[in-house]
Amino acid sequence: MKSLKKHLAGIAAAAFIGLVGIGFGGQANHVDAATAGQVITINYVPNYGIAVWNSPNAGKAATGQVLKHGTAWKVTGTKTVNGKTWYNLGGAQWIDGSYTVDGYAPVAQAPSAKVQAVIALAKKQIGKPYVWGAKGPYSFDCSGLMYYVFANAAGKNIGGWTVPQESAGTQVSLSNLKAGDLVFWGSRGATYHVGLYIGNGQYLHAPAPGQSVKIQSLSSYGPSFGVRVL
Repeated sequence: MKSLKKHLAGIAAAAFIGLVGIGFGGQANHVDAATAGQVITINYVPNYGIAVWNSPNAGKAATGQVLKHGTAWKVTGTKTVNGKTWYNLGGAQWIDGSYTVDGYAPVAQAPSAKVQAVIALAKKQIGKPYVWGAKGPYSFDCSGLMYYVFANAAGKNIGGWTVPQESAGTQVSLSNLKAGDLVFWGSRGATYHVGLYIGNGQYLHAPAPGQSVKIQSLSSYGPSFGVRVL
């Protein structure tokens, strides 16, 4: 009799777990990097998320839960509907696999408020002329532009020319650039040009005499290394 009661209790507990699943608040199904091989990561838009549905089939309804971009979740099953993969997260809780990546994977995060402010101020300088030694607000050279935007948008003094600016933060590889990083041309200690990486393979800079502040692609004029200031 005791064994039967234990068996029934186990079934009840399993059913309860299936129903609770990933309810927000406790988020019992939310996992960390330790179980990377058993999870998917939400890859949507920074600061937003995707809906959880009660079914992957036609007539489905949203449960009201939202899984945030960058969070990782255990998968208990999959189903393909009209060529689209859906992941089951326990019970009647399904998500569209189009907005996920396999495993616990790094996904894009929104730049900090200071980084966004630096980029926004830098973009306001587009079209202003290059003048050697100028630090704004009406004209700039390459390092003067960087000095101006970091000082006025982030309250940070990074130095007035390229070599001091190399030490304004942590050096990063070109493959690890993030929006808001400085990008330098030339060897460390002898750099001759600097720009601001703004994301999506683009940087903003004051190029040379006779030109004005502009945005260009990294592929058109590749830098040597980056420095993360913020």
